[in-house]
Amino acid sequence: MSLVDRIKPHIRDLAPYQPGKPIEELERELGIRGSIKLASNENPLGPSPKAVEAMRAAAGDIHRYPDGASFALRRKLSDRLGIEGRQLVFGAGADEILELIAKTLLGPGDEVVYGWPSFAMYPIVVKGMGAVGVPVALDERFVHDLDAMAKAVTERTRVVMVCNPNNPTGTSVGADAFARFVDALPDDVVLAIDEAYFEFVRREDFPDVVSLIARRPGTIALRTFSKIYGLAGIRIGYGICDPELASYLERARHPFNVNRLAEVAAMAALDDEEHVRRTLEVNVRGIEYLTTELGRMGIETWPTDANFLLARAGAGVYDALLRKGVIVRPMKGFGLDDHVRISIGLPEENERLVKALGEIRDGEAAA
Repeated sequence: MSLVDRIKPHIRDLAPYQPGKPIEELERELGIRGSIKLASNENPLGPSPKAVEAMRAAAGDIHRYPDGASFALRRKLSDRLGIEGRQLVFGAGADEILELIAKTLLGPGDEVVYGWPSFAMYPIVVKGMGAVGVPVALDERFVHDLDAMAKAVTERTRVVMVCNPNNPTGTSVGADAFARFVDALPDDVVLAIDEAYFEFVRREDFPDVVSLIARRPGTIALRTFSKIYGLAGIRIGYGICDPELASYLERARHPFNVNRLAEVAAMAALDDEEHVRRTLEVNVRGIEYLTTELGRMGIETWPTDANFLLARAGAGVYDALLRKGVIVRPMKGFGLDDHVRISIGLPEENERLVKALGEIRDGEAAA
């Protein structure tokens, strides 16, 4: 028997997550400089200056282990949310909270229902535990089909995952539809709502998941400091749930999983309301600009409540943009071969994308 034969079958057959192409890799491959990346939904303004300063101030203490309970951050965030501190679980990004949910609740043969296309880590985390993913197609508007998801729940279902707003489509579900969906779920099924893009939402009827948790203990919201707070590179996220559920997730959590610099940066970022305001302003203007300019080219986009757009730009556009030093996210892995996901950038980055798309389409017309 070979070493490979010793690997668990569900791990051996697991397709790894494919992140957005790094700028360094593209420039190394093509021998170019000055590329831009609009692929990973990062904050184009970068991190809060207050967060950067907090990390500098704490750098001299990195020989010490961090506070494994994240006491100071827990107190600040629970006060902000109006919840008990014991309702919070911290992780190295919201991805780790997903893994904690899987480790705590899933075993071989258990089922997890989620919309599709959605966050690519869902099937990876589920299959990694030997569980079975049950993807439910989005509707024709690229919105979660909540009725179909509720009908997909069986006696083997342990978790239902809803990404709201949804990645990679940017679409969201309103409060009324969400309330009907929650009422249709069995109480013993855990409902995990991925709210990584929560702070970007503009619709007024967005579901209040924090209030839902008080009424339905088997509910957990996942949030992150990677997006609006611009801290993707230091990995910190959190889950909000009932204290009892949190206590079991904590048993599965590794000690010191959130590093010292991430904790102080997150606390400083929470205090920098001006940075959040500027980020939202750049995002709204970017969405308006790109929606208008892409529409003039005949490129269809979908309404978004996130910091990115899903665009039907045409087959081959992803590779053509790479050759022009512009990185977006291809959607081929989701079966959307003629779509790309475009992160909202700085105004000059958005303009460069539009210029590159125009040149590509002009070239196609001339061919």
